[in-house]
Amino acid sequence: MTEQPVTAEIATFATRYPLFVRRVRKPIAVAGQVGDHAIFYVKALAVAPFAAWHHRRETVRLIAEISMGTGALAVFGGTVVIVGFLTLATGGTLAVQGYSSLGDIGIEALTGFLAAFINVRISAPVVAGIGLAATFGAGTTAQLGAMRINEEIDALESLAIEPIAYLVGTRLVAGMIAITPLYALAVVASFIASRFTTVVLLGQSSGLYNHYFSTFLNPIDLLWSFVQALAMALTVLLIHTFFGFFAAGGPAGVGIAVGNAVRTSLIAIVSVTLLVSLAVYGADGNFDLSG
Repeated sequence: MTEQPVTAEIATFATRYPLFVRRVRKPIAVAGQVGDHAIFYVKALAVAPFAAWHHRRETVRLIAEISMGTGALAVFGGTVVIVGFLTLATGGTLAVQGYSSLGDIGIEALTGFLAAFINVRISAPVVAGIGLAATFGAGTTAQLGAMRINEEIDALESLAIEPIAYLVGTRLVAGMIAITPLYALAVVASFIASRFTTVVLLGQSSGLYNHYFSTFLNPIDLLWSFVQALAMALTVLLIHTFFGFFAAGGPAGVGIAVGNAVRTSLIAIVSVTLLVSLAVYGADGNFDLSG
């Protein structure tokens, strides 16, 4: 008997003070969204080993889709070619800018140092993460979103197939398997582009470039760079599968989900870069530059 008067009072208060009510409800809604993300991520990570074992054929198919692409995307080579092209362009740009800037103060010989330092710690991980988000990540969101609005995910549940394991877990496993050779290609491409631009196009001595490059290329930095790439890949895949899995609103809703996923993953990529850099290099840069 007392619930109706209380409900009426709340409705009256909300009508009289709509701005205040919206300000109160907004952080509550944000907290709820964060909780939804956390619950989904935990479930996806928990079922990933099960998915890798029980859905092996789907996992292998997704590995091929990530690396070389399928359908129209296969014409351009999938994520491999996209990431390779991006890192080639980034490595060349780094060499041009570094050689020119260092030449202004007479130390253009250190261009090899920049290639070994920036490509490994910043350039290659970020570019690889952006390439993964723009290719496989966006495609995953669109695929899952289309399955959601066409009720295909509900059909999987009616067939007693766990949709998170089959659709999300397999994609997580495939992404983590494919990212290691994919990132190795990205790092090598950035090194080749920097060396070609500096030595062949700008005319620096190959011995001079190789000396500073090999001197400052730290194997520990390469290891941490791969760890950073793995963390980026996992974050991107979790974000894109979440937005695709819970897409709603028809085809327009799928487009909105893809846009939200890409924006969120780009923020996550630079955030992972910042956090890994602070954790690994915050106290010690792992190199000493002296003359």
